[in-house]
Amino acid sequence: MNIILLGPPGAGKGTQAHYLVESRDMIQLSTGDMLRAAKDSGSEMGRIVADVMARGDLVTDEIVIGLIREQLQGTRKGGFIFDGFPRTLAQADALADLLEETDETLEAVIELRVDDEALVQRITARSTCGGCGEVYNDITKPWPADGKCAKCGSTDVKRRADDNEDALRNRLMEYYKKTSPLIGYYYAHGQLTSVDGLAEIDAVQAEIAEALDK
Repeated sequence: MNIILLGPPGAGKGTQAHYLVESRDMIQLSTGDMLRAAKDSGSEMGRIVADVMARGDLVTDEIVIGLIREQLQGTRKGGFIFDGFPRTLAQADALADLLEETDETLEAVIELRVDDEALVQRITARSTCGGCGEVYNDITKPWPADGKCAKCGSTDVKRRADDNEDALRNRLMEYYKKTSPLIGYYYAHGQLTSVDGLAEIDAVQAEIAEALDK
């Protein structure tokens, strides 16, 4: 099963992808992770990525598609989760062509639907453990009082520099301009399922599981 997770920054795509990796043995294809791995790999594609990033240029769609092609040719396991790609209608068309070329199919597109104001409040309160990546929130899941991560015991708590209100609103504007048209695109293809991205994590997991089990 191959799926796409759609949603604005902070909607919980990474959290839900991590759960699907653990519960369904799927492989998360995160654009950022793939680019970092390629840059450090020493491969021909990695050298291209490193050169582009060193110049400060944007990585082209062709490069990202090339990285995804490499992943699709490897171990399939329980299928792939596309996280952070596609971001535009052109990328959606390119991904469709690639899946057809590699005899793969796209079974579902899950949109994590959010309320902007609630999202801003949630994300500006977010922190993560530098040791294991566990996500905390000042309101709903505060960093433990003893100063240690409940999962791994690390004392390294991190906050993203762009997890502030102005930066987040700019990221949301970019999402709505470039990525939100994909909602209509996949709805027209009969592949879209929308879930409440601001519900409790377990509730979101259950909604996604129900959609995938159909």
